[in-house]
Amino acid sequence: MKEYLSLVEEILDKGEKKNDRTGVGTISVFGIQRKYDLRKGFPMVTTKKVLFDAVVRELLWFLKGSTNINDDLAQHTPIWNAWADPKGELGPIYGYQWRKWEKFSWDRLAKKWRKTHVDQIQNVLDEIRCNPNSRRLIVNAWNVADLDRMKLPPCHLLFQFYVVNGRLDCQLYQRSADIALGVPFNIASYATLMMMIAQECGLTPGIFTHTLGDAHIYLNHIEGLREQLARKPYPLPTLKITDKPFWDLKFEDFTLENYQHHEFIKFKVAV
Repeated sequence: MKEYLSLVEEILDKGEKKNDRTGVGTISVFGIQRKYDLRKGFPMVTTKKVLFDAVVRELLWFLKGSTNINDDLAQHTPIWNAWADPKGELGPIYGYQWRKWEKFSWDRLAKKWRKTHVDQIQNVLDEIRCNPNSRRLIVNAWNVADLDRMKLPPCHLLFQFYVVNGRLDCQLYQRSADIALGVPFNIASYATLMMMIAQECGLTPGIFTHTLGDAHIYLNHIEGLREQLARKPYPLPTLKITDKPFWDLKFEDFTLENYQHHEFIKFKVAV
């Protein structure tokens, strides 16, 4: 994961001090990009341990359309607990927007508007199979009308797929990127999603392009990241996914093989 480590180095070298919503303080760079080629291995950070089980459970939770931390899958990703209301609800965040984007249609017979939902993930799967050259293979979580109902507006907010020569690429735009804690998790999550969709559509998973808006390192994370930079990366692991239909995949269908990593580094979450 030399790409990730170069990202850390660039922000440490060129980042500017900036106040933030949490009050912790950051150094940040605005507008930065890295590319990860999945044909060279699964892009998992090896200079510290990343909890891949939590990556998969959160992704499946999103794909389920769930927004409550009391869901069985969400209980294994407690990072969301700090934002949930007393009932465990987070509002119409990622999963809701991915699977249930609200749409209003005029019912001529009843002469009134009816609310329906758009399943963006299914739409993308259908479009990749039927019209792979489309430039509209996009999933958007930034629903302006719903932002004030969300406990935390989406950080990784829009992703687009690209099909060429039997290969599936993906680009993610992330408005806010916590380099130490969130970004390794985000890279692994979208790489997993790419592989799931590529398998479903008979394609080879290719290049994941990660475009970051406010790419920041919290001031209390600098020491831990410098420790990572001093460590020698291990070879990339391999992700195996059971050959099953996309919507039938469960947690036990994902196996990360040969994941060698250095010791876990605990970074405090800025809420």
